[in-house]
Amino acid sequence: MTDKQYEKLLREFREHCERVEKTTAVDLNETVREKVKRIEWLEKDYVRWFEYYFPDYAKSPCAPFHRKAANLLVKYPVIQLLLEWFRGAAKSVHVCMGIPLFLMVKKELKFMLLIGENEAKAKKLLSDIQAQLQFNQRFANDYGKMYQHGDWADGNFMTTTGVHFYALGLGQSPRGVRNGSQRPDYIVCDDLDTKERCKNPKRVREAVEWIQKDLWGCFDEGRERFVMANNRIHKNSILANMVKHHDQTIKLCKEEGFKITNFHLRVNALDKNGEPTWPAKYTKAYWKEKFTKLGYRAAQGEYMNNPIEDGKIFKREWIQYTKPLSLRKYDALVIYGDLSYKKSGDFKALKLWGKTGRQLHQLHCFVRQASRKEAAEWLYDLYEDHNLQGASIHYYIEGLFAMDEFVHEFDEVGDDRGYYIPIVADKGRKDNKFTRIEAIAPYWERRNVFYSEKLKDTSDHMADLDQLLAFEEGSGAPDDAPDADHGAISKLNEFTAKQRFKPRLGKRKPKRDI
Repeated sequence: MTDKQYEKLLREFREHCERVEKTTAVDLNETVREKVKRIEWLEKDYVRWFEYYFPDYAKSPCAPFHRKAANLLVKYPVIQLLLEWFRGAAKSVHVCMGIPLFLMVKKELKFMLLIGENEAKAKKLLSDIQAQLQFNQRFANDYGKMYQHGDWADGNFMTTTGVHFYALGLGQSPRGVRNGSQRPDYIVCDDLDTKERCKNPKRVREAVEWIQKDLWGCFDEGRERFVMANNRIHKNSILANMVKHHDQTIKLCKEEGFKITNFHLRVNALDKNGEPTWPAKYTKAYWKEKFTKLGYRAAQGEYMNNPIEDGKIFKREWIQYTKPLSLRKYDALVIYGDLSYKKSGDFKALKLWGKTGRQLHQLHCFVRQASRKEAAEWLYDLYEDHNLQGASIHYYIEGLFAMDEFVHEFDEVGDDRGYYIPIVADKGRKDNKFTRIEAIAPYWERRNVFYSEKLKDTSDHMADLDQLLAFEEGSGAPDDAPDADHGAISKLNEFTAKQRFKPRLGKRKPKRDI
């Protein structure tokens, strides 16, 4: 850490301490009897206790998953708890400060070892606890001045009751870490994963082995609380590998009849019904805007524990741009739509593709989480804004019988406009979706696919590339956009093949007798 970085940390710590002191005023008129009764009432529920003592953090009421994690750690003195929580779920606040302090006042914690991605981050996390012990007026009023000596900047301090707090970076040797005869009884690993490390399987494997061998070997016998908190940023992350180990452990414990004290709590920003899992802090509208601005792949990795790697089938280096031709210069033009049978919140894709020689040009695209009517309005606007009525364009929507209803919805927009775009349902038989989309990848690989330079930096094009680059079997990512690409390219090839076919006419030769 440079001197400037260190000075910045000290300045932030002082400012944080001032905020803690200002936000934790106490009731000076409270009697001793009232105080004892209040403390007993607070200590019966972690969430209640946390929201009272740490108002600077508890600006929104805690979520059910905060209570569940705390209750597990209180209930089991020997536990391995993996918290796969979305970014912004207050992981660090609870597992690195709130819960350990709660365990401390309940006489359930004597030595906390905090592991960060590096030593500097671990020490910064430890500073939160020291700030509370030194400057939280509510905490001091109820439990007394507990901070004794040491400094978070050294990664090491103690309380007046002999509780020890220690910080290390990932990979630093924890062997011999003790306070007299006391060894760690609460070990927390916070946000250990980095994108750089995840790209190196060897480094990930070494980190996992360090946790399982060096770190777990530090525990004091009889009280072994281990917590790891992270969102899943990569399929080969430390967390992902720890979850695999967890699943194997659960299986073995069941086979041997051992008591299960291993838990994995996965919490995404939105539940399976699309509702916020922490509604007291985040609204559905907030997440919709956040996901839209971030893009699908980034949002899935940061907030839905679903890291999607691009470039498995389609490579980013294959994406290229060109100045589009005038529409009359293309050999064939197709607008193709994949509008999904599902609800309006699902992605809808409409693409205008042109073919010239061997080249395929994507000229316009609509890729949004929208209703089918919004897609229809976009198509009619495109038709009018770019004078498509004078171009020889074929209009299709992918689907079978259900797509007749979709075509009808487009005609309803035509009713309002006073004319109709001749769009029809493509009822041709379709192979497996993954197989057919994978089959068009060579067009990109051979550098025959170009995007209009006018699409650059547009939100629809960004969403389009998100889906294309994330496409792989089993990824769970939307594939409406690449499916529309497949439909359009297939039609373009069909039309240009017909144009090139020239029947040969001639006289039939008489059949010879043998």
